[in-house]
Amino acid sequence: MGDTITVTGNIASDPERRVTASGIVIASFRLASRQRRFDRSANAWVDGDTNWYSVSAFRALGEHAYASLRRGDRVVVVGRLRLREWETATKKGWSAEIDADSLGHDLLWGTTTFQRDESARAPRPAASAEQTPAPVVEPVATVRPETADLSDRWSAPLVPSGAPAIDADEIPF
Repeated sequence: MGDTITVTGNIASDPERRVTASGIVIASFRLASRQRRFDRSANAWVDGDTNWYSVSAFRALGEHAYASLRRGDRVVVVGRLRLREWETATKKGWSAEIDADSLGHDLLWGTTTFQRDESARAPRPAASAEQTPAPVVEPVATVRPETADLSDRWSAPLVPSGAPAIDADEIPF
């Protein structure tokens, strides 16, 4: 199964970092996701069942996850869901695994600071004479002064490009 899924939850284990024989970095952790609902009869919030996921992040995402995430952090994970059947001598069941495409802290529960990884940015190619310049984008419409209703600043009529423009001091906004 390869469905895309978005899950919010708490990290239940500190991320572990592994490197494959071919040099690919993998960070993995367990994620607990519990949905809450409002029970009108009890007039209170009630916790639902907890869903458990094994999350894996690869390459640069794995490095960044390992450096940034800790047990207990509230996160949002977007990735591909895989359901796997497992069996031991005494038990059998299913596990839900997410191969993360994107993940980060859930800002509903706190703040974080982003720091760009400059080493991961690709250098921009040098401009060549063969490249065509970017097209000039002109405004689609402007406000025509004689029809502007200054009492309602949000309802100023728009006219096609090429009409006489208004000085910045005359714009009703």
